[in-house]
Amino acid sequence: EERPEIYAQAVQFFDLADFLTWKASGALERTACTVTCKWTYLAHEGRWDPEYFHAIGLGDLAEGGFERIGARIVDPGTPLGAGLTEAAAAQMGLTPGTPVAAGLIDAHAGGIGTVAAQGGSGDPAHCLGYVFGTSSCTMTSTREPAFVPGVWGPYFSAMIPGMWLNEGGQSGAGAAIAQLVQLHPAAAEARDRAQAAGKSVPEFLADLALEAAGSPSEVAMLADGLHVVPEFLGNRAPFADPDARAVIVGQGMETGLDSLVALYVAGVCGLAYGLRQIIEVQAEHGAPISEISISGGAGAHPVTRQIIADATGRDVVVTRCEEPVLLGAAMLGAVAAQGFDDLQGAMGAMSQVATRFAPAGGAVEVLHAARFNAFLTLQSTARSVRESMAKAAE
Repeated sequence: EERPEIYAQAVQFFDLADFLTWKASGALERTACTVTCKWTYLAHEGRWDPEYFHAIGLGDLAEGGFERIGARIVDPGTPLGAGLTEAAAAQMGLTPGTPVAAGLIDAHAGGIGTVAAQGGSGDPAHCLGYVFGTSSCTMTSTREPAFVPGVWGPYFSAMIPGMWLNEGGQSGAGAAIAQLVQLHPAAAEARDRAQAAGKSVPEFLADLALEAAGSPSEVAMLADGLHVVPEFLGNRAPFADPDARAVIVGQGMETGLDSLVALYVAGVCGLAYGLRQIIEVQAEHGAPISEISISGGAGAHPVTRQIIADATGRDVVVTRCEEPVLLGAAMLGAVAAQGFDDLQGAMGAMSQVATRFAPAGGAVEVLHAARFNAFLTLQSTARSVRESMAKAAE
């Protein structure tokens, strides 16, 4: 509609993962990951739905067997073409013919890099992949389709071939903590001291919290009467509510670094309760998990990992590889190079759990249960207030 001349000239439409494998190999196959998660490919039926495209005014994309958006759809890890072309190999400094695998979206690559690690549950259906960065993404695999309100999916073979995938998460995670911290009067002091110590501000605050509390589980007690629903950019799951906004309750007139630490801890707890909410809703609809595999820079501190374990009541595991997205990509390459018979075999062999954080239980569990109920109350109240104001404006 906006650039009809460009649309008319386009020979192929690619998502990034498929564009990169085409540039590398010349192959036009699309991975089931991109076209199922981001388009409308029915991977469980092995087909596109032409009626849908005609109904929305894009019937031309259905012509020629959907040639412009993907006539041939393959599982992640499938070898493409004859491997690296001469031109691509020269650009990369690699050998022509090096196998090229059908790829994955970045978070999904991180999922396969973590959810079947040695030393974990061993079953990707029991382990939730939690990519905790600027935003967060939850990746849950099931053997049967689970339809969860407010959670994307289920998508067949979109991450692990032969399994179904549900995607959730939070629109602001690390970014929400950064936003929360900068609202406090001591933010500038924290930034200067963190820089002098060679740390990020969240890392600096987490270190202060650990020093004050004595143990990672006891850090949650520092939040005291502060409660945060950190939905600065809306609620991605389980409400799919773009209009939701953050709630901060219990903040007084304190201006010192101790009160900033308390606010930071309350924010991390809020993110953990949002994750717990997603986990519980998914369990109610047929996608239970017993373990969380965490990755991403915002979840790197032991305090954050322990709070998530305590708040959700699930073990949190950390894999040995610090870059699970790259590890997942390596797994795809290994399968394409016939180093493994299938992706599940590569997942189990190439990833190992390095650290495990178990829920503390006892008084810590009681504390988080009470705070989680407060989180739900504040979240629901904020939604009711927003709805009543919208009605008043009519």
